[in-house]
Amino acid sequence: MQKFFRMKVTGKLDTDTMNIMKTPRCGMPDVAEFSTFNGRPRWQKNSITYRILNYTPDLPVSVVDNSIQKALNVWSQVTPLRFTKINNGDADILIQFMARSHDDQNPFDGPNGVLAHAYAPGPRIGGDAHFDEDERWTDNQAGFNLFLVAAHEFGHSLGLGHSDDRRALMFPTYRFVNTNNFRLSQDDINGIQSLYGKPEGKPKPNKTSKPADVPRNPTAPKKCDRELKFDAITSMRGDLLFFKEGIIWRKSATKSNIDTLLLNVTWSRLQSVDAAYEVPQRDIVYLFKGRHFWITRGFSMVLDYPQDISQFGFPSSVKKIDAALFLKEERKVIFFVRDKYWR
Repeated sequence: MQKFFRMKVTGKLDTDTMNIMKTPRCGMPDVAEFSTFNGRPRWQKNSITYRILNYTPDLPVSVVDNSIQKALNVWSQVTPLRFTKINNGDADILIQFMARSHDDQNPFDGPNGVLAHAYAPGPRIGGDAHFDEDERWTDNQAGFNLFLVAAHEFGHSLGLGHSDDRRALMFPTYRFVNTNNFRLSQDDINGIQSLYGKPEGKPKPNKTSKPADVPRNPTAPKKCDRELKFDAITSMRGDLLFFKEGIIWRKSATKSNIDTLLLNVTWSRLQSVDAAYEVPQRDIVYLFKGRHFWITRGFSMVLDYPQDISQFGFPSSVKKIDAALFLKEERKVIFFVRDKYWR
């Protein structure tokens, strides 16, 4: 254990060793840097279903749903995997909140200690994730952040073991980090891509496509102009994007200032946008211009686009979408076209 945690190997229960042993952690055993389970079990498909069998009373149902979805998105961002929530029947990954003994021969130990555990891909209990209901689950820094613990456990559900890299999500002990725009460590990415490969349709690196390299002060309409009308507005990974001609204003969820980006530098094939909407569960944003639409995941445009809006069922009489809105609870999109709307 001392060797795994990169401590001085004394073979004795000194203070540092005892402190590590008492640190809240995942219930799965430790191995070494990024690792996979024996036999390298993995899902033999890219579309994986999950179902939440019960909810912790510590958080609203919507917060639990969002935390679980965000935790799965952490892994879908760097792999071809896609996750779909179902409400009935059997799913690949069953998620439960339970305390003490709970019929899997792996009882929880009360508050602190073991926070959760999950099983490698496979039949029956394979892939399932269990969370200790004796813990205090939160969506912030207090107690134990459900998103962070769930993201770690889903690494196990997908086939990863523990890592001895302290920067890795798959490090076995719990520590709170800022969850806004959370990104996996390279060790985590190397591990999961060794099982599933890289995201499909991921474009080749292009420095000019990264938001950080976009000029911050291009010529733009005045933000306080009383006549200013936006072409489109959408959320994206917690931020808000406002489109006006060739300009994007990006309002971060974590910063007070607003970034100004050039649209055709951020997405090279677009000069302007008519409408846009995000589907948070799938971590994608739809962008519309005329009869065409694009799909972007973060600032990476998905290949094989644009495509014609006839894919949605629009007739040839519809020449452009004026606005679009995704309704999360109803799982439907409202499209506004002149004096009509389509659902």
